[in-house]
Amino acid sequence: MAKPKTQYTCSDCGGISSKWTGQCSACQAWNTLVESAVEAPGLNRMSQTAHRSLAQTAPVLSLADIEAIDVPRFGTGIEEFDRVLGGGLVAGGVVLIGGDPGIGKSTLLLQALASLGATKNVLYVSGEESGAQIALRARRLAVDARELKLQAEIQLEKILGTIADLRPDVAVIDSIQTLYSDALTSAPGSVAQVRECAAQLTRVAKQTGVTIILVGHVTKEGALAGPRVLEHIVDTVLYFEGDTQSSFRLVRAIKNRFGAVNELGVFAMTEKGLKGVSNPSALFLSQHDNQVPGSCVMVTQEGTRPLLVEVQALVDASHLPNARRLSVGLEQNRLAMLLAVLHRHAGIAAFDQDVFINAVGGVKITEPAADLAVLLAINSSMRNKALPRGLVVFGEVGLAGEIRPAPRGQERLREAAKLGFSIAVIPKANAPRQPIEGMKIVAVERIDDAMNKLRELD
Repeated sequence: MAKPKTQYTCSDCGGISSKWTGQCSACQAWNTLVESAVEAPGLNRMSQTAHRSLAQTAPVLSLADIEAIDVPRFGTGIEEFDRVLGGGLVAGGVVLIGGDPGIGKSTLLLQALASLGATKNVLYVSGEESGAQIALRARRLAVDARELKLQAEIQLEKILGTIADLRPDVAVIDSIQTLYSDALTSAPGSVAQVRECAAQLTRVAKQTGVTIILVGHVTKEGALAGPRVLEHIVDTVLYFEGDTQSSFRLVRAIKNRFGAVNELGVFAMTEKGLKGVSNPSALFLSQHDNQVPGSCVMVTQEGTRPLLVEVQALVDASHLPNARRLSVGLEQNRLAMLLAVLHRHAGIAAFDQDVFINAVGGVKITEPAADLAVLLAINSSMRNKALPRGLVVFGEVGLAGEIRPAPRGQERLREAAKLGFSIAVIPKANAPRQPIEGMKIVAVERIDDAMNKLRELD
């Protein structure tokens, strides 16, 4: 018997190699080649349809002749979920939602489908749980699931047949890694199976107008499992963030063809499922009776929503040859750069100090507008002196010591004033033209200027 032929497929770009080389020759990624069996030509029953386009062929038109209209949406009944989606679901759209096991993906989608069932035809396809398990969860969540149709199946062809028969408005596939197609001999969850199943479901969504939501597993690094082309195929990619031990969950939009990216939805896990949090800034602010050293409140912009987040710093004498630098919720490499700026342009040295930075509440801050808050928190911890009560900060710090403006500064200031903050240290370029009632604005141009102004406020 002839030995079955194998090939190596890149999990990032889907490139194929005849042998394992350590590095993908297509995208130059390391250690991404996965061994799989070569599909025999006679077994590929989908060869005639595998490379069809996702949408109907359209004539060539001038861009000026195409009417620009807003994409119609329909809400899921969960306000925070609709916010992350950009206002709701789109007919024919494909949404991919990923997160750690047990973080609440299936719970959120079950609640959304139960709410949509009152006005829409909905279908839940489960490849991981039986119908009895999902019914038990629905009872525990106390949701009205009488109009929700359920199918426990992992074979792609049967699922496509169900979608063709029922013609649902919204279909949830939980999860894409459990599906397999008879046209391929590889195991469920392999690169080829995930890519083919996602492409077939996306083609059906575009041709029939069915909104499909795919649930995806994540790797131990936190990225979606399977080929990177999976994220390119779909219209929207959502990530669940947060610790499974915490009662709060964050849903962030990484990609959205129909709305803004980096939108953030905040949920609280309760006995009745996930509940949207109307004032998420309260989650990220610690409730101190008195001001404590090393604590600074900043305003970050998540999509269209300004959020107030407390940044905490702990600076302590190092007992190791190399002082430690640890950052949780903020970019690790940026911390070393900010400490160098603090030394060079403000005369504050921390080369013999361990520096620990934490963003309260488990939120991840990716924008550079957190720089000024980090440096002020570090300085406060080193001096062991608390910052003034009611202080809020934002601004990017450059290598020359200048403080650069942050986008949407007016919205950040209005949000801080609404929550009762009375002093704002901000870049000079973000200073409002009109005074904000109840708030003192301290505009600064350089990091040493910010340190001097704070000493005057003490």
